[in-house]
Amino acid sequence: MIVEYVRYEMTEYTPEKLIEAYGAAIEHLRAAPQCLGYDLTRCVEEPLSLILRIQWTSREDHLEGFRKGPHFPQFLALIRPFVGEITEMRHYAHLDIQWQR
Repeated sequence: MIVEYVRYEMTEYTPEKLIEAYGAAIEHLRAAPQCLGYDLTRCVEEPLSLILRIQWTSREDHLEGFRKGPHFPQFLALIRPFVGEITEMRHYAHLDIQWQR
């Protein structure tokens, strides 16, 4: 599994517009077999900052499977207006250092 982090700094659009767009776009992530889960969070101290975290089966499955598959065009159509608000879009691997209650 790999985790993609997409950081948004909202300057042109409101956070509410981004949240609304992802509310509609999420169905296309759910339908994609390469997607294992996701969450969208908003910074408490800087409310114009949001982070989307998507768990993929692998980086290759994300880039080759999802992005070249049937669910990506509809997903992209919904979030395309916010692409210019992205400050980071990277894949991260889990390490064996973690704890959760």
